[in-house]
Amino acid sequence: MNKQIAEFIGTFTLVLLGCGSAVLAGDAIGQVGISFAFGLALIGMAYGIGPVSGCHINPAVSIGAVAAGRMEKAEAIKYIIAQVAGAVAAAFVLKIIALGGAGYEGGLGQNGWGTGYLGEYNFFSAFIFEVVATFLFVVVILGSTGKGAPAAMAGLVIGLTLVVIHLVGIQITGVSVNPARSFGPALFALDGKALLQLPMFIIAPVIGGIAAGLLFKSGLLDAPEAIEEAPASDDTEAEA
Repeated sequence: MNKQIAEFIGTFTLVLLGCGSAVLAGDAIGQVGISFAFGLALIGMAYGIGPVSGCHINPAVSIGAVAAGRMEKAEAIKYIIAQVAGAVAAAFVLKIIALGGAGYEGGLGQNGWGTGYLGEYNFFSAFIFEVVATFLFVVVILGSTGKGAPAAMAGLVIGLTLVVIHLVGIQITGVSVNPARSFGPALFALDGKALLQLPMFIIAPVIGGIAAGLLFKSGLLDAPEAIEEAPASDDTEAEA
């Protein structure tokens, strides 16, 4: 159970601090601050629980790992259950905290698109962004944690990638790239529209994660083998 507990805590932290930055401090720190809150929360958890579970804290990452052949389906299911539970618990705690503030309007940093939501991008733009952004995110995760990659830098690289994705995408969808992150806030947000739009924030990241996993499974992104220096010939040794 230690891996599932780690995934629960990691996802709880990501949703509470990431979405909490938008709900509780968004006016003060702006979208750049929110972007860094998500990325820094992930960096912290990468080093905190990474040695235990690998710090997926995202169903799309676990599914991508299965597609890449790096994880068994049964274990991925356990991870996903823990991730969703962590996100739901975090959204519940965030709701309780937010209700204690003056002027709270019911939002929990839920994802969305369309009229009335941030940049008011349409469904097609939102769907394409979530698929492509998740694909790139999982490529970075699988690549930076693969054989030959500098393991000590993986958490930093992955977290900064999440920062950039948020800088680009907050106006489009609020940035999901993580079905658990979308699921928790949608359950407790007063805006029923979040639940109606939730299926897209499950399907699109899963598609992106699977695509990234299959890319690594195909071997197209395997690190090239080191080219061994050819031994000197007898003639060369004689000349020397």
